[in-house]
Amino acid sequence: MYQQERLLAIIQYLKEHKKISVEQICEKFNVSRDTARRDLVKLEEQEMIIRTRGGAMLPTLKKEIKNYQDRLRYVSKEKKAIGKLAASLIKDGDNIIMDTSTTVQACAEFINTDCSVITNSINQADILSNKSGVDIHLLGGQLNKEHRFLYGAGTLEKLNAYNVNKAFIGVVGITERGLMIAHEEDGFIKKKMIEQAEQVIVLADASKFENNALFTFAKLSQIDVIITDQEPDESFLKVLEEYEVDVLFAFD
Repeated sequence: MYQQERLLAIIQYLKEHKKISVEQICEKFNVSRDTARRDLVKLEEQEMIIRTRGGAMLPTLKKEIKNYQDRLRYVSKEKKAIGKLAASLIKDGDNIIMDTSTTVQACAEFINTDCSVITNSINQADILSNKSGVDIHLLGGQLNKEHRFLYGAGTLEKLNAYNVNKAFIGVVGITERGLMIAHEEDGFIKKKMIEQAEQVIVLADASKFENNALFTFAKLSQIDVIITDQEPDESFLKVLEEYEVDVLFAFD
C-alpha cells in the first residue's frame, strides 16, 4: 500500500473511531513504527490531525480554509493530473464555465483548444489571457480579496445570460448530501454555474470524498462527471452509481 492510500485510510479510521495509536497503524497496515510516525507527521503537516502521545486524533474544530494564494502553494501533482484530464475533455468551439478553485485552475493551465470561458476567478482569467485561442468572459461583481473571486447579485445576473456546454466545478467536500463549499457567497455562484451548463464536471482529489463543509450548493443528481485521483469507498461508489455519476481517474 502506498503512503497516500494509508493516509486516506487513517483519516477514514479517525472519522469512525476518533483516535488511533501508532500500534494500531502498525497492526492495521503491517508497517514499522517509524513508518507509522512518518504517516502521522505527514498528516499533521497537512493539518488533518492533531498528534497525541502515542497516536493521533481529529481536530475538534474544522481547519480554517486557507486563502487562495496559500492554497496555490499546495497544488499537488494529483490536482495537476486531475486538471490535465479535465482539460482533455474540452473541445474546439466549446463554451465552458470555470469556477475559482485551485484544482479548476490546474485545468485552465492545460487548456490548448479554441474555446470560450466564463469565470468569476481573477486567477483563471489571468492564466487564460496567455492562451491565444481562448475567449475570456470575466464576470463582474464584488471582489472577495482573500480568495480572489467575484460574487454578488451582479455576478448572478450576468451568469443567467450564459448557456454553456460544460461547467468545471471545485469543492471542499462531497457526501451523499451533495457538493459542499466553505463560503456561502461562493456557493451561490457555483449553484448558478451548474444551472447554466449542459454537463457538470466536478474536480476533486480523494480527500474531498465524505468530507463535510458549511454550505451545500448542489445535489449529486445535478452532476454528470467526477474527476479524481483515487477510487472512493465502495459504498460511496455505489451512491454515485445510483445517481448515474461517471467517475474518471487521473494518474500522474
